[in-house]
Amino acid sequence: MSANTMERLVYMANQIGKFFEPQGHEKSVKGVAKHIKDFWDPRMRARMEDHIAAGGEGLTPAVFEALKTLPPVSRDTIPAPHPTLNPPGPTAHHH
Repeated sequence: MSANTMERLVYMANQIGKFFEPQGHEKSVKGVAKHIKDFWDPRMRARMEDHIAAGGEGLTPAVFEALKTLPPVSRDTIPAPHPTLNPPGPTAHHH
């Protein structure tokens, strides 16, 4: 995973935190956790778990706390990435 991808996930998590921030700390933590649990792909959550285990650099304190409340992702159910055999674009063959 590239650092750029992790930066994007941190940015997205912090944006969710900003949305819930006006509701106060406790509601913010619960709101962030629920949103990420309900809407983030397991691969995204697994990457964030690894980031938190490495210190969680860049995450706001409320977002860090929210992410720590989530149950671990079952990594054996995450599908492996598959390369696209026929990527779209000018080299794509249309039948």
